[in-house]
Amino acid sequence: MDLKKIMNSFEEEHKRIEKELTKQEILSDSNKLSSLSKKHSELSEIIEKYNEIKKLKNDLAEWKTMKTNAEQDEIEEIEFYISDVEKNIEKKEIELKILLVPDINDDKNIIIEIRAGTGGEEAALFAASLFRMYTRFAERNNWKIDLIEENGTEIGGFKEVIFEIKGKGVYSKMKFESGGHRVQRVPVTESGGRIHTSAATVAIMPEISDVDFEIDPKDLRIDTYRSGGAGGQHVNKTDSAVRIVHLPTGTTVAVQKERSQHQNKAKAMEILRAKLYDLYNDKQTNEITENRRIQVGSGDRSEKIRTYNYPQSRVTDHRIKFTSYRLNEILDGDLDEIVMKLAEADINSKLEKLHKELIKGE
Repeated sequence: MDLKKIMNSFEEEHKRIEKELTKQEILSDSNKLSSLSKKHSELSEIIEKYNEIKKLKNDLAEWKTMKTNAEQDEIEEIEFYISDVEKNIEKKEIELKILLVPDINDDKNIIIEIRAGTGGEEAALFAASLFRMYTRFAERNNWKIDLIEENGTEIGGFKEVIFEIKGKGVYSKMKFESGGHRVQRVPVTESGGRIHTSAATVAIMPEISDVDFEIDPKDLRIDTYRSGGAGGQHVNKTDSAVRIVHLPTGTTVAVQKERSQHQNKAKAMEILRAKLYDLYNDKQTNEITENRRIQVGSGDRSEKIRTYNYPQSRVTDHRIKFTSYRLNEILDGDLDEIVMKLAEADINSKLEKLHKELIKGE
């Protein structure tokens, strides 16, 4: 990827827009003015970040020159500054890449659906481990967690659990978790020492408003029924639970966690919008094979993305061939290293695509 070539294209576009913004026909058209002003602002931020990096690289070159001419007692202090500048450059370059290939959903809250796969009770226990991992990661980021629905087992597992995470940049950090997760360990439910492989699927869906994605009410069948499970007499005596079926796709959502039918319906519609938006995006991605090849995560629920191996204390993300031997820390919510590497790989692949498009356009 030729970052300099990409930036030259952006700088030329920035200058072109600046000229356009001085024209009377643009100034008198509020829609065009608003659109161009927004684009100008976005490009200005990108160029400013690029200039910061260039300045830091000049500083780095000066420090390195200074080191070659320094006295022995000065070298350690100079090396400290060199290391600090190098880390700052790395950080700024990732920030620049994010600005170059933004995701419109990055700042959105998310709905997570975890389902136990193959492996029976052991798979349900693994689904519970994933639920704990994500809730601990949310706590580390000061995000808010809201449990929507759960279908638990007698020994603490989950056949299915649905929950919301709300906060700054949630989707940007969690979007690559969609897919098949598998665990290799001696099952809690087995007395022998045989290693078992179980699986669970994770779906990460950005929270979508009715403005973002409209659903035709004629396409819905809405049923109410009596809630079950914990909740006392109120749950058993009122038809507060809601099931919504989207007839064209067969997508079904059922919610009974809230006290009132109105609240359950609102929550079910929220989940349905997210599911249909996710389904629509998956269909689009499947149709654009080039995009599917370059993306870190396709969103395909059947795709095996990560293995958690207990005997070796190993976690392997198969998409980027990354392995860590910090299994316990990761399961306790320390996902920052994996998140950063996945984000960087995705950004780099998108920039490669952008570079190819710029070359084609010449």
